[in-house]
Amino acid sequence: MSAKPTKTKTEETEPQKFNKAVRFLVDHTFAFTVVVMGFVHAVLMVIYGVADVLPMMFLNILSVVVYTLCFFLTRVGYIMPVYVSIVVEVTVYAAVSAYMVGLECGPIYLLFSIIPIIIYFGSSLVKGRKRWSIALILFLDFITFIILYLRFFYEEPVYDVTPGIRLILVVFSAFAMIFAVIFYTSMYIFTSENTVTSLVAKNKQLSVDAHEDALTSLLNRRGFLPLVRELMTDDDNRFCIAFCDLDDFKRVNDSYGHEAGDEVLQHAATMIRQELPGCDICRWGGEEFVILLKNCDKAIAKSRVERLRKTIESNPTTFFTKQIFVTTTIGLAEYKPKYKEPEEVIKKADERMYYGKQHGKNILIFEDMEA
Repeated sequence: MSAKPTKTKTEETEPQKFNKAVRFLVDHTFAFTVVVMGFVHAVLMVIYGVADVLPMMFLNILSVVVYTLCFFLTRVGYIMPVYVSIVVEVTVYAAVSAYMVGLECGPIYLLFSIIPIIIYFGSSLVKGRKRWSIALILFLDFITFIILYLRFFYEEPVYDVTPGIRLILVVFSAFAMIFAVIFYTSMYIFTSENTVTSLVAKNKQLSVDAHEDALTSLLNRRGFLPLVRELMTDDDNRFCIAFCDLDDFKRVNDSYGHEAGDEVLQHAATMIRQELPGCDICRWGGEEFVILLKNCDKAIAKSRVERLRKTIESNPTTFFTKQIFVTTTIGLAEYKPKYKEPEEVIKKADERMYYGKQHGKNILIFEDMEA
């Protein structure tokens, strides 16, 4: 009996496949551009060959050679020469085409097809004040169009192609222009949105990192203290603070190594989460943990924290083949209106924990004791 195939978690969804494909195009846009430009001229070479306009056919062969060289330049990272080559090639091609076959065949409009290329690639290649060079190139592109249009508007072309070839050339030129606008606009939109999404994700991660302990994923002091302070703004709130310190933790590091010590801290954090769900937990520093027990008085908090102490005592950390037993000493303090800052109630719990350290360890101290 064969098992039914199941869909694995690594299978990509359709949106993920689409985003991956677009990301591939973004990462290889220059190479894709020169391939498309080479293909455009290969098609034009065929069209002019059929129309028996040999100078234009040879010019397109030359253009294909130029873009083939450009493709290899993109593979080795020489992008600026490719950028310049595209602008120069299209400008020269538009001028020669206008002279050879006239304006009515539409090659002059290829000058507009490189506008999105100039903007898209220019903005990634030059930074700061040098970006004004993009505006200069666009201005020169427009001036070239005006000059060519005025120069050849009334002049008869060298070759008078048939209406059918003329129609094909016009449609093809229009298609190239529209494709360039749509494609590079889409690339720009995707890149912009991806950049924004990436920045949002990084900001969220930075925010998390600023408020969480990297080892245990518990809150750090920066993330924990505001939660206590917020509860202190309302005198009707009842909560307790437990200050926990793993006993003889230095012995763990000295005996088993710091990697084992990290495992013990992570295991302790896991036990605290499981034993005290709904509580805010902070890794105060080193092997110290501070717990915010909300909506409970000292009696309830004492019961819950004592259960935690016993859980840590009876559940060793497994480190490879070793079982590492640790205990914890806990100081418990209930919030009173006399405490004006979070640090004051935490200090009270810390003092009680310290007393427990001095009197046997592995104990819960929940009230002030005589020294």
